[in-house]
Amino acid sequence: MKYRLAAFADEAAPDLAGQISAMRENGIELLEIRGVDGENIDRISDKKARGIRKMLDDAGIAVWSLGSPFGKIGIGDDFAPHLDSFRHSLELAGILGAKHIRLFSFYGTAEIDPVLERLNRFIEAAAGTGIILCHENEKGIYGDTAAKCLEIHKALPQLRAVFDPANFIQCGQDTKQAWELLSPYVEYMHIKDALPDGSVVPAGKGVGELPFLLSQYKGEVLTVEPHLSVFASFDKLEAEQKSKMNYTYPDPRTAFRAAVNALKDIIGGQQNG
Repeated sequence: MKYRLAAFADEAAPDLAGQISAMRENGIELLEIRGVDGENIDRISDKKARGIRKMLDDAGIAVWSLGSPFGKIGIGDDFAPHLDSFRHSLELAGILGAKHIRLFSFYGTAEIDPVLERLNRFIEAAAGTGIILCHENEKGIYGDTAAKCLEIHKALPQLRAVFDPANFIQCGQDTKQAWELLSPYVEYMHIKDALPDGSVVPAGKGVGELPFLLSQYKGEVLTVEPHLSVFASFDKLEAEQKSKMNYTYPDPRTAFRAAVNALKDIIGGQQNG
């Protein structure tokens, strides 16, 4: 299986030029766009989106998904401005050429009905646009465990899944069990691994069973989301201290490269196995 790699390149650099440079350096052709110049993607103007699109087109890079924050508010918060921002992001997705928008299922409730009502409002707003809405599992929201995610997908079959192994680990969820429940709904994966304590590490270095998950994954696109520790004064540490700081990096660009290379190592092992 030949995968197409996407990335949250704002973890390599805040500015678009730096993001493009990091993606080219690591052979990544797709961007899951989340932040540019310190602005969340849902906050940018149409004009800025057109400028971003031109820069990406010139670099031969396409936008895979908007890594939006929709659904990352309390269930009791005012939903109207959130929905307005979502409608604006649908327009941005059209300008940027994105076919997916990542979203979440709200904080502060153990009741599914208000979650479904609000998620359905997103679905209704996106109807006819051709944009695929994808729910990501995340600690603290309603859809944190696989069982709750399954409830959502069964109730709203139009909503696809972004499968994030590290986020499941942080909720005490076995990733293989989560995959068994959710694989029919998975649109794509975020590549992020973690240790039992929830610390994020490169793919294959944690307990997320990344080699197994990739062996089962039938999709084409994988989004690298590093979330690795960066220690600004790393270069001043003694060698012995550095060796104790497993998976901690001197700068975001190095951490980004480490995350990409870890995924490539797993893919290479499967292709050569």
